[in-house]
Amino acid sequence: MRDNEIVGRSKGMSREELLELPAVVDLETGNRALGLGRSKGYELAKRGQYPCKVLRLGNAYRVVTADLLALLGLAA
Repeated sequence: MRDNEIVGRSKGMSREELLELPAVVDLETGNRALGLGRSKGYELAKRGQYPCKVLRLGNAYRVVTADLLALLGLAA
């Protein structure tokens, strides 16, 4: 795939990609799944207002995949 083909693609995730996620994902992946930008996602996580459960592990944020899938209507 050429770089100019990537530019037109959505940054979101397909249903299949979402269903293959591990139990927790980094905040960047959660942001991508929800269509949030990096700054907005970190701002919401820091304020405790992220739309699904986020764990704080040291300096890292981890999004609980089950909550993410439920929010997106993909819960099993």
